[in-house]
Amino acid sequence: MWFHPETARILARRLEVEPADVGHVMGNDINQTWVNNNYAMEGIQHEHDGEGHLDEWGIRWVKQFFFNQIQHHPLKGASAAEVSAYRFPYERTEALLSLMKPVLDQRGSLFIGCDVSPCVFEMYWRLRGMEDSMLDMAERPELAFEMLGRCADFSIALGEAACARYDLDWYWTGDDVAGQRCMMMSPKQWRALIRPHLERVFDVGKRHHLPIAYHCCGALRPIIGDLVEMGLTVLNPIQSNCPGMDAAELKREFGAHLTFMGGVDTQDLLPHATAAEVARATSSLIETMTADGGGYILAASHTIPPETPEANIWAMYEVAGIPREEVFDRAAALRAARSV
Repeated sequence: MWFHPETARILARRLEVEPADVGHVMGNDINQTWVNNNYAMEGIQHEHDGEGHLDEWGIRWVKQFFFNQIQHHPLKGASAAEVSAYRFPYERTEALLSLMKPVLDQRGSLFIGCDVSPCVFEMYWRLRGMEDSMLDMAERPELAFEMLGRCADFSIALGEAACARYDLDWYWTGDDVAGQRCMMMSPKQWRALIRPHLERVFDVGKRHHLPIAYHCCGALRPIIGDLVEMGLTVLNPIQSNCPGMDAAELKREFGAHLTFMGGVDTQDLLPHATAAEVARATSSLIETMTADGGGYILAASHTIPPETPEANIWAMYEVAGIPREEVFDRAAALRAARSV
């Protein structure tokens, strides 16, 4: 379960723990971190809006409303020759892989993952800017294919090293290619320019006999069959309010091949429904997604927003078999252990 930074602070005050400890005391079973560019976006946290940093890729990030947003794309407006001359930060491989150490130190009974996202398209547009990236795909597909491949190559290099070095339970990938209503490019364009490279990223997990998880927000229904063909194991986050993404329908069509992770709506249900409605919806989701005995990981469809009533969070957790009292007991135990 992921929490908006402000939600984490709210729960931390309630539980009398640090915001970084909220996931643990709330009962998360999975512990993982980013070793690719998502660390620059989510792993580095600034205190005040307007503060920022320049990452290893030359991308400038600035905090705006709790999250880091891109202020400068290093390849925006660059010529084809300048784009082709760009060099990925392979010299920073060891430093990026070392981000896994705190995760591994906390292994215990947790499920350990390594996140090599963004893998292909999302990495390219962070470097190039969304407009230039989309124009490249439409007008300069050879350049786009080359650069999308190089984005994948860097993700693969990190993934191969992590899988060989660490005792992982799954291999986490991600590439947002869809919006609220449809994909950001045609499925045909995705298959021609992105799928071949994303498939190579998936192949790393397959070679190391690991389950492969893939994150893509939005309405990605047209390519789910492709992802299954490519060897996907776990699909996240299942935004059921997007066209084609009804959780029950996806379970019926792809449940024999995929484990689904997510589906508890964070746009309407959690922030706006009553606690009773959240409980009923969560119960129905769990029953539907586990009707064949498994293949489901309960999670929200995005970070739980700060406007979510606390009662709604507890309602979801109670249905999942994690009573409020258990969470508070875990928080108390953590405080006691750290006071010794």
